[in-house]
Amino acid sequence: MDNQDSKTLYTFIIFSENTSGVLNEITSVFARRQVNIESLNTSASSIEGLHRYTITCYGDELTMEKVSKQIAKKIGVVRSDYYVSSDVYTQEVALYKISTDKLLKHPEISRAVRHHSGSITEVNPTYAVVSMVGLTDEIVSLFQCLKQYDCVLQYVRSGAIAITRNKRELLNEYLDERQRRYEEAEQRESHHD
Repeated sequence: MDNQDSKTLYTFIIFSENTSGVLNEITSVFARRQVNIESLNTSASSIEGLHRYTITCYGDELTMEKVSKQIAKKIGVVRSDYYVSSDVYTQEVALYKISTDKLLKHPEISRAVRHHSGSITEVNPTYAVVSMVGLTDEIVSLFQCLKQYDCVLQYVRSGAIAITRNKRELLNEYLDERQRRYEEAEQRESHHD
């Protein structure tokens, strides 16, 4: 973790229109500012027609503010906000493909999976699949534990997904205000006709 100890982990939550090319525009802002993306997750949002990006990266407040402002200016981006860890509830999903032979030979592996709140979701003669939902550190901790038994065949993490702890829904407020201004402009225009 080069130089990350002195920096803060930030989580960006960005909403955009669901159009091609927007992801490239967003990630290019990070690249131009020489900010390495730690994780990136994209999905449809709870609002039809809007896409949601959850991006985590290390940096300082001033750089994150500049990145967020530059992203917000991109065509297709509806809103860009960034948060520190205490402002968001974050989870990841991980899958571990492990050797069935080693799983059967070492009962400690099953205990380690349970201890880390993981679950064995499939077992066949060749491999077993372990799934886990948790914080990044917890997921990495299970991986490190399983590595000690030399049983990991594949390992993948989803990247962080996050929701804000804020009682206000900033996107909804923004969209409501935008709709109100649009309707006022429409009314003014119809009065001029």
